[in-house]
Amino acid sequence: MPFQTTIERPVETHGVGLHTAVKGRLRLAPAPPDTGIVFRRTDLDNFPVEAQVRNVARVSYATSLMKKGVLISTTEHLLAALYSCGVDNIYLDLDALEVPILDGSSQPFVELLAQAGIRRQRRRRRYLRVVRPLEVAEGDRRIGIYPAEDFQVRCFVDFAHPQIGRQTVELRVNRETFSSLLARARTFGFMHEVEWLRAQGLARGGSLENAIVLTHDGILNGPLRYPDEFGRHKALDLIGDLALLGRPLRARVEAHKAGHALHTQLVTRLLADPSLWEETSAEPASERAVAQAAAANLLASD
Repeated sequence: MPFQTTIERPVETHGVGLHTAVKGRLRLAPAPPDTGIVFRRTDLDNFPVEAQVRNVARVSYATSLMKKGVLISTTEHLLAALYSCGVDNIYLDLDALEVPILDGSSQPFVELLAQAGIRRQRRRRRYLRVVRPLEVAEGDRRIGIYPAEDFQVRCFVDFAHPQIGRQTVELRVNRETFSSLLARARTFGFMHEVEWLRAQGLARGGSLENAIVLTHDGILNGPLRYPDEFGRHKALDLIGDLALLGRPLRARVEAHKAGHALHTQLVTRLLADPSLWEETSAEPASERAVAQAAAANLLASD
């Protein structure tokens, strides 16, 4: 779609935070053109925290944002849904420091957006089109971004666990592919790490209802929603972190055993070097094809 979008009407949900176990209420509200994705802490006089990489505070087990000491934690599942569903401008009103984990996936947020409806705005969308490659590596973990005409991701994971092993997920990202292939993939954790995580102030809200829990050689709360649900969830996390670019992306991103830290490093380094990218209002070829097909169908029905 060549124009920016927001939602038609406010919608809301509530639940506990994965790491804090604090109950929170989240309200999605329409926003004017060129607003971007903005969290507002309603318990702190609607203090705004923009979903931009400059506000990234922590990336240990989740992506958290902070501005002037005001924290918004575990943003990636919500941001992945907004980014993939093409929502450019929205207010995310939250009365706690952590986004509710809900069922551990992006599916509840996709459903919220369906309830809210998407409204086109009278301002052209600006895409960030990558023109030169960029790669970031730490040991055997790496991530790269490369020129492409639409938004594509390839995510490889490798865990020494019989239920995971090596998994590769690859797709062109749009509302349809995200909703059908990634949105229902849940976060996961290992039973032997739970005590340590909670000692670090993490995973206090985790449960069998909002995460896949792996034992030494099995799954405590199966069945899986997808055979490769672990790889799909990592791809979902990747998309959520790429939303911190603040623009819809036209590039191919390949992540090899990467995580939140490498994802946000890539975003930071990309934005810091304008020779790697350009802004354009020309819509991707894939979106033009969809629009042309829709127009053709409309003419045929007249």
